[in-house]
Amino acid sequence: MTASAEPEADVAIVGAGPAGAALAARLASAGLEVVLLERAPVWRWRAGGVFASPAAVEALRRTGLDEATLRRVARPIPAMRVETPGGTAFDLTYGASSGGAPAVGFDRSALDPALVALAAAAGAQVRTGVAVTAVELAATALPNPRDRTRLTLAGVHGPSRLAVRVVVGADGPRSIVARAADVVRPNRLSPRVGLTYHLADPRPDAAPVRARMCLLRDGYVGIAPVPGGRVNIGIVLGASWNADLARDGAAATAERVLRSVPATADDATPWRHGAPCDAIAGASPLGGRVARRAGPGWFLVGDAAGFLDPFTGEGLHRALVSAELASGAIRASVRGTAGAAAYERAMRRRFATKDVLSGLVQAFLARPTLFEYAARRLAAREDVRATMGLVMGDLVPASRGLDPRFLAALLAP
Repeated sequence: MTASAEPEADVAIVGAGPAGAALAARLASAGLEVVLLERAPVWRWRAGGVFASPAAVEALRRTGLDEATLRRVARPIPAMRVETPGGTAFDLTYGASSGGAPAVGFDRSALDPALVALAAAAGAQVRTGVAVTAVELAATALPNPRDRTRLTLAGVHGPSRLAVRVVVGADGPRSIVARAADVVRPNRLSPRVGLTYHLADPRPDAAPVRARMCLLRDGYVGIAPVPGGRVNIGIVLGASWNADLARDGAAATAERVLRSVPATADDATPWRHGAPCDAIAGASPLGGRVARRAGPGWFLVGDAAGFLDPFTGEGLHRALVSAELASGAIRASVRGTAGAAAYERAMRRRFATKDVLSGLVQAFLARPTLFEYAARRLAAREDVRATMGLVMGDLVPASRGLDPRFLAALLAP
């Protein structure tokens, strides 16, 4: 205890999503005293990704989830079919077409609690229904084992305080930890709104069903099957849709978007009239950016460490990798050595090139004529298309996507 008799722990993690829970499990398994704080008293659907490459499944295995749980929370998806307004369509298989594991659609209502249970089993103290209302970062400029960061908490039992050596923001793009560290920066992309929810799907879970990514005027909609007879709908809309959203609301706008999705030979869209399985969850502005991901006594993981866009389906994998990379750095910080700089370097090495590539994809999306041009070439060039899927799925280094030879093969007439 401190002189003021505040409860203490080695690490407090704010947010019990995949990044926060996975990190809590790793740190608790290493013998640290970890408190995992989640403002929601029970799990609820929030705007988030469900489609992911097989790299996310491998990251979950490294976290410690067993195979039975993985089979329960992930539905194999043979391909993502990308469709443009101009009628071009192509499949991204993320390596499955050459014998690799398929992409998946995650049941977040099963995955997130499974990771929280993993953290609790490892020894983390999980406190749900507890919101962090203030973060007072330690004043020292260098790591100091005797210094403490103090959190102000609000829960059903009233306000309380917690003193910790390290605080981790795993609480999304508007992280309270990032704000306390003064590292939040304006998003470089134009403002967008994200809407996500699930519809009942009459097709059996065992059926091999492709996901779809359909481009719209100033936006796109992703449709991905998930376990439990459901399909996830993820809609991203640019500023030109703001008037529709303000006038008609999220539900009517989402229904209008779904009516624009054409039936295809292998998807007669039986899900289109399925009953909603949850309320529409929204996020706006979509995306976030930070100047740094760590400093003395604080770290950011998952979307709190920077989130670009859901189009490439990389969010869950990136969240899990950030937790993996942060784990060793946080253990060093608790011992009083400079782990923050090591984590920042590791994240830059792992994702800086991918961020450049994702930015290029966004630049093409913002210019429909350019995207249509690239889409026609991807549809016609199998080798280029296969490489693009591997790069987007984090299955090969992102530098492959920026190689001049690849770009020439993609863009040459």
